[in-house]
Amino acid sequence: MSAVPGAGERRYTKKDFTSDQDVRWCPGCGDYAILAQLQKLMPDLGIAKENIVFISGIGCSSRFPYYMDTYGFHTIHGRAPAIATGLKLARPELSVWVVTGDGDALSIGGNHLIHALRRNVDVKILLFNNKVYGLTKGQYSPTSDVGQRTKSSPSGVVSPPFSPPALALGSSATFVARAVDTEVQHLQQMIRRMAEHPGAALLEIYQNCPVFNDGAFAPLKDRDTKQDEVLMLEDGEKLVYGREREKILKLDPDRLVLVPGRVGDENGAIEIVHREDAESTMLAALLSEHPRPGFPTPIGVFRSVERPVFERETLAQGEAAVAAGGAGQLEELIYAGDRWRVSSS
Repeated sequence: MSAVPGAGERRYTKKDFTSDQDVRWCPGCGDYAILAQLQKLMPDLGIAKENIVFISGIGCSSRFPYYMDTYGFHTIHGRAPAIATGLKLARPELSVWVVTGDGDALSIGGNHLIHALRRNVDVKILLFNNKVYGLTKGQYSPTSDVGQRTKSSPSGVVSPPFSPPALALGSSATFVARAVDTEVQHLQQMIRRMAEHPGAALLEIYQNCPVFNDGAFAPLKDRDTKQDEVLMLEDGEKLVYGREREKILKLDPDRLVLVPGRVGDENGAIEIVHREDAESTMLAALLSEHPRPGFPTPIGVFRSVERPVFERETLAQGEAAVAAGGAGQLEELIYAGDRWRVSSS
């Protein structure tokens, strides 16, 4: 990445990251808010436009590269993390962003996603989750709720949904967060955090689909309910929420589960402090299991730790090999080690 612009260097505005393409999403789609916040934030990152690439797969969210005035690549279904990994290995100085949806990332692209996270490739993954297939007109997706009626589940979905943060934590991801499309200041903060993180970063964004799953996240957005429905994760703070900050999630040490309660209650459960940089993923994983009935939905950073970045380590191996013995020749590699001659006799 380029450093923050100094004296004499060009300073960008939101307009510099807005392409000349007409934005073609349905009226009321949550993608508009995400696009606006990303275009607004990009100038503050201090990265030259020619060093930024947006890569997408297939889905409504995957139109994103057309609307960002940067380099972009609209790839095939589910393969954006694989393309991004190859790009980071070839051009590690680039700022590489993946824009994907719950179907694109977690169904056909699930294997590519978990390995990009496991390897800690320095890519920033924006996962738009509207709990439905929007582009293909309303089938259920890997994040659709049990009982949700869609065009491919007219009697209701019967299988439990994926939790993208839980999947990411199980893949040893070093940065995992969640945001809501209409909480624009918090959304921008989460995007900034992932942009600054060295390594793979996954941000799940709850995003409304007004045509095929309208109001899926209404309790998290309604002014009268969201204080009781949303748990804002804050590093170094207890898991407190509610209109009067009177509710709390505690750890039941006997069952190793989180239980809701009231601040000050003595019910045998333990008040715990959220630590983004905890080496163990246990508490973050417990948080990622929610939302469940009677529990608030956590948003914010589940985990943020540092470990070696895949492309740096991989390229360092190659540089060390060259330094130790020279570049070598392809023929030497092919004929190295044991060989067998196969004949017809």
